[in-house]
Amino acid sequence: MKLHRKLIAACLLSGAAVSGWSQNATMEDVERSFHPYDFEMPETGKLQPGVVVTKDNVDEIGKDFLDEGMYQMVKDGWVDITVGKLTPIVQNEKYIEATRKNLNTATLGEEVGELRGYVAGRPFPTPPSLDDPRAGEKLAWNYRFGLHFGDAGAIYPFYWTFRDMNTGKVEKTLKMEFNAYNWKHRTLDEPIPEVDPNPANIFRTIYMRVDEPFDVKNTQLLIHRYEDDLKRDNAWLYLGFQRRVRRLAAGQVTDSFLGSDLMIEDFEGYNGRISDMKWDYKGVRWMLVPFYEHDKMELGDQYKEDDGFRYITFGGQGGCFPNITWQVRKQYLVTATPVDPSHPVGHRDIFLDAQTFAFSRINIYDRGDKLWKMWFIGQGPDYASLPANQGQGVPVYDGFGMMDIQAMHCTTGQFKTEIHPDRVTPKRFTPQYLRAVGK
Repeated sequence: MKLHRKLIAACLLSGAAVSGWSQNATMEDVERSFHPYDFEMPETGKLQPGVVVTKDNVDEIGKDFLDEGMYQMVKDGWVDITVGKLTPIVQNEKYIEATRKNLNTATLGEEVGELRGYVAGRPFPTPPSLDDPRAGEKLAWNYRFGLHFGDAGAIYPFYWTFRDMNTGKVEKTLKMEFNAYNWKHRTLDEPIPEVDPNPANIFRTIYMRVDEPFDVKNTQLLIHRYEDDLKRDNAWLYLGFQRRVRRLAAGQVTDSFLGSDLMIEDFEGYNGRISDMKWDYKGVRWMLVPFYEHDKMELGDQYKEDDGFRYITFGGQGGCFPNITWQVRKQYLVTATPVDPSHPVGHRDIFLDAQTFAFSRINIYDRGDKLWKMWFIGQGPDYASLPANQGQGVPVYDGFGMMDIQAMHCTTGQFKTEIHPDRVTPKRFTPQYLRAVGK
């Protein structure tokens, strides 16, 4: 099998113009990648800021700007969508400069999940092409190395609410903390370019802790993702009532996490390896997606913060939809199909924002190709967020929703996101830290 793949590789390389394994990006490509709306704007017709898309007008003005899942939700009267003004999201000049400096150094290897020569910045700023058979894989790498939390970030408090989508009944609310930390390819926050020592060659780590309610208090999750994408992640779970750390088996990342509608693999939209999926690029769409300025939204008073921070609210069917405005933005559609035939997901239709490379909308299909779950994550500019985030040049995550359409259940998330907080250091990302916190 490996010899067969090498023969295919040799044939493809002989036609370098279509192989897509290397790149020939220009400085204009970089500018277009980070500032797409300086070069093109959508033609939206009647779909202007302030217009509300409802079941009565969606076919006339909104259908062309909605994905399959969201169109059906609006058509069924589950949610109305208010159109917001397109707000370009400025990203940190250090990250953009790293992209310029390392232009054309990143190339795909023979296997999906192999990346060679990558240093820092956006690895593939060239616009994707339908003629490139590995364009979807390149977009996945752009997501992997995007400025999701800068080089380190925290969400605290991080509220997850479990809801019955039929009745709107709130079943449970978790109060948690989420931390992410990049060990390599750092561009914004010292140490730059990487943490040293790093004997395990870790790329990124994630830590989560539940503070409330009492029955799951001190449940903690730790994930180590390695520089080598072909190497499996390591993950540990600390259960407060057992007071011990146990390693998670690979298959457990596709189980429901704490009874929610999310698998561990669903975190941030997709929390898995590039090599675990087959990535197929399907083209460009101008779509309504959940991007907005936090400080201009309908904010609630349910949770009180000492600094006065207020969270987005939810409404619509079952209270599963955010009360926000949606922008028409340029999106890249990629279908991600699990390599493992026993995976519970048939495929994901992923919409990547062409400016920030967030997975803004995902429709998840079961193995029978029926729509199973719908994901969104809200994102906005740093200037509309916490004062400490302003000027960081990092897009700010603000909330999420995962709706299980088949089970009529949803999990919603409300964020207070901090970029580069001092408390998020490498010391947090060890099994020993889980034990210390759990005592």
